[in-house]
Amino acid sequence: MSEFRDEVQSEAVEYEPISVKDLLIETKDTSELLIDLAYSAVLHNSQDIANEVIELERAMDVLQMRSRMSLLLASRNPAEAEQLAPVLGMVAGAEKISDAAGDIAKVVLEEIGLPDAVRQALPEAIETVARGSVADDSPYAGRTLLDIDLESETGVRVIAIRRGNGWIMNPGPETVIEAGDVAILRGPLNALQEVFETLTCEAYEVTEFEETDHPDFLERAVDSIVLMKDLSELAVDLAYTSVLLDSSELAEEVHHLEVEVDALRSRFEAWVLQAAADAEDPVRLRGLLHLGFATETISDAAIEISEGILRDIDVHPVTQAAVQESDELMIRVEVDEGSDLEGTAVEMGVPEAIPAISVLAIRRPQEGWLLMADGSTTLRTGDIVIGKGTATAVEGFDEAGTT
Repeated sequence: MSEFRDEVQSEAVEYEPISVKDLLIETKDTSELLIDLAYSAVLHNSQDIANEVIELERAMDVLQMRSRMSLLLASRNPAEAEQLAPVLGMVAGAEKISDAAGDIAKVVLEEIGLPDAVRQALPEAIETVARGSVADDSPYAGRTLLDIDLESETGVRVIAIRRGNGWIMNPGPETVIEAGDVAILRGPLNALQEVFETLTCEAYEVTEFEETDHPDFLERAVDSIVLMKDLSELAVDLAYTSVLLDSSELAEEVHHLEVEVDALRSRFEAWVLQAAADAEDPVRLRGLLHLGFATETISDAAIEISEGILRDIDVHPVTQAAVQESDELMIRVEVDEGSDLEGTAVEMGVPEAIPAISVLAIRRPQEGWLLMADGSTTLRTGDIVIGKGTATAVEGFDEAGTT
């Protein structure tokens, strides 16, 4: 156990009032940011980003403890205890995600061996995320995000800010960027480079890897870990949404995803062992195994988050308030024969019939999961489509899938 972890465990945590609604939102946002940062640390081999994972893991530990305190106080009778059970599942699942993200960060922090093939494959799987400290003389310092208008001007978004030991998740238009803040940025690489340099007054270093040939078994193992990562992230997103919407259908899709990740991990381990037999330095494959274990843990956490919904336990009514504050909702639609969605082309996640919806994945009978971030297909009868969009777009998409 690290010295840092010993320090965290000795930190005193006192009760602070927190509503179930705020608990849901902050837990979900923190979990998703942990996953983003952990894989970005591996992609860029960045100790700075890996250290932010550890800082955020520490914040999650405190949030989980305060959440348990608040939930215990909120339960006044057996009926409310039953309704809050799914929220406790969220807390437990978030703890698993936090620990898994910390394990992924250790691949960088403890310099565990990792084949270059992994980093060559990851850029196709994740968005560009960067971490930068706001310089004293940055043009952004002392201004609100609304005044800077960063997202509209560049497509780059500030997804979180660490100010001292505290975190600001999903900062809003009135959030002021202060000198010394650590900002987490996400956006297109070219635009992100320019924003990073304006923010930090330092050049952004692009991580480049030399393209090399790798043994077939290693290529298969790397392809598997990238797919496991994408499916696990989708499972977490669906799990939280299943609680927020009290949707057993979405919770069932989490179960399907977890089964797929388990099957992938079995094949992944076999390919890694076969690759080790031919590797000049098998020890460099340790990091790949490390990623595999942590990634499967994330999908297991998604099951824990959605378990209460799978068991048909009604969630607390206050979760509806959290849904109302969400800009986007997720939806599961089964394509009926003769519906408007049947035969609709989907390019890069955008369905021709309703372009306001983003199609994240399709579960196709007999074929398994199709991830749509960079793919194309035509919807068929029986397809289970997972989409995301505004409340109005989601409603229209649901109607288009039925006859």
